[in-house]
Amino acid sequence: MSEVADAVTNDDAKEAVPRTAETTNVSLDCGWGTLHFADTYESASVLADAMRDEGPGRRDIAFYVEEPHVMLSAAPLELFLDPSHAFRLELSTYQPSDRKPEGYVVRRVANEEDAEAVNRIYSARGMVPVRPDFFWRRRDSRAFTYLVAEDEVTGAIIGTVTGIDHARAFGDKRMGTSLWCLAVDPQTRCSGVGEALVRRLAEIFKERGCATLDLSVLHDNDLAIQLYEKLGFERLQVYTLKRKNPINERLFAGPAPEVDLNPYARIIVEEARRRGIDVELISAEHGYFRLTYGGRSIKCRESLSEMTSAVAMSICDDKAVTRKIVEAAGVDVPDEIEAASADDVRAFFETHEKIVIKPARGEQGRGIAVGLTKDDDIDGAFARAREVCERVLVEEFCEGDDLRLVVIDHRVVAAAVRRAARIYGDGHSTARELIQKQSRRRAAATGGEANIPMDAETERCLRLEGFTMADVPEEGREIQVRRTANLHTGGTIHDVTDHVHPTLVDAAVRISRAVDIPVVGVDLLVPSHLGAKYKFIEANERPGLANHEPQPTAERFIDLLFPQSIPHAARQASRQTLDTGEQCPD
Repeated sequence: MSEVADAVTNDDAKEAVPRTAETTNVSLDCGWGTLHFADTYESASVLADAMRDEGPGRRDIAFYVEEPHVMLSAAPLELFLDPSHAFRLELSTYQPSDRKPEGYVVRRVANEEDAEAVNRIYSARGMVPVRPDFFWRRRDSRAFTYLVAEDEVTGAIIGTVTGIDHARAFGDKRMGTSLWCLAVDPQTRCSGVGEALVRRLAEIFKERGCATLDLSVLHDNDLAIQLYEKLGFERLQVYTLKRKNPINERLFAGPAPEVDLNPYARIIVEEARRRGIDVELISAEHGYFRLTYGGRSIKCRESLSEMTSAVAMSICDDKAVTRKIVEAAGVDVPDEIEAASADDVRAFFETHEKIVIKPARGEQGRGIAVGLTKDDDIDGAFARAREVCERVLVEEFCEGDDLRLVVIDHRVVAAAVRRAARIYGDGHSTARELIQKQSRRRAAATGGEANIPMDAETERCLRLEGFTMADVPEEGREIQVRRTANLHTGGTIHDVTDHVHPTLVDAAVRISRAVDIPVVGVDLLVPSHLGAKYKFIEANERPGLANHEPQPTAERFIDLLFPQSIPHAARQASRQTLDTGEQCPD
């Protein structure tokens, strides 16, 4: 590697060395991996050697490959041709948009908190995270431009993009630039975030007098490709090479035969395949499969396995029975009755101002009405619950957030606050149009799993906020359109695993032990996940593990089913912890 390249990849270098005619073998450390400018390499063998230096947990990329067949011949067993398209935007002809972002602002990374938020988005999108100090140390870099989108209402970072100025990085006389790591928070309420980030980056580089903006995008990322083509990007006939590593496996090993599985089954199957566990698909439509390893075979339906007894499953299936058992275990539960008629529901208002009506059996939030007052349509809510189950429960309404804790082998693996679906007025769209837009956004972010129902419950929630479907909410107005926080009814999920209060963790573990169930999703209603107060809502015997990435839910599930498949080093570390008497964290 040349002296110039060494200077460029040095983490402590303030500026890259200006490029000269002799500059070759140029690479940049981008935090997630090294970006190799393949067109600067003196030979295919030199590039192959550079790609071999890829560190663990990194994703190195060779971009601007003009003759991939030649490059691959230098290391055919180690490198592969990335299934991506390259695009280029001519900045001289690019026309900025007059439309400004609505509900958010695009700005540069300002502090380490921004960097941590960027990593959160990377993890949610399955991208390689970067040390937060890496961003911060490059905040004044002339070569790197880090942009984020910030929600004006919540202050949350909801999107990010990285730009590289090739002239400032290594003296590129062609004045080129490139775009990397465009990512948008899948939980965001805002629209057009990706487009706004790309446009702002293009405008920055255009103002500098740069000539082009290039990028690489996976061939099947249809939404991203549509965006780039809309903005004027055109196909560029160069290619991308990557190294065969565990991060890139799905790109060079081909799709798994279980591609038709839903996200909740797929995350488990993919983890099993990574460990060499045999997968037999029983019913892709319903998420059934069989896992076999070392003579042990277990049937599963998503996160429900044969290790969960029929008794434990029946306890979770009946909310009244679940409540009785966990209450006996010392868990705080809300006041509740079983109602035979709507009149029983009305009588409950003598002791409670607001209530919850829900079927004794059911899932995915169907038939549940939350926050009802005596002035609401009690008969209609009771009838909708009874459509799901003949037995109807009436519960006191408790204010707070819906907290889901995933407990595997009586240890809390993940915790997330689930927030009910809501819309934000833009001053010109009706409530119906806003709901439809948000529903499409949630469906796209969850593989079609989340949609906001256009039903009587949504209309009731709108009325509570003073709106009908035809009304136009003012700009910036937040309107909650559902009272249940289920993902399937448009709810969003926000990971809080590292911050949840120990009392809530203890309650979830006690519930799992009381029901005697190896895998369970415990739902609590909490004023704050940072505090100790809570009320038990329900226990789900088949929690959606895919909803809690980047937490290792699938890994812990497979650990439970096949302990011998745990990597040897991890097993040894676990044994040493037990031998020394250290407390294993929940």
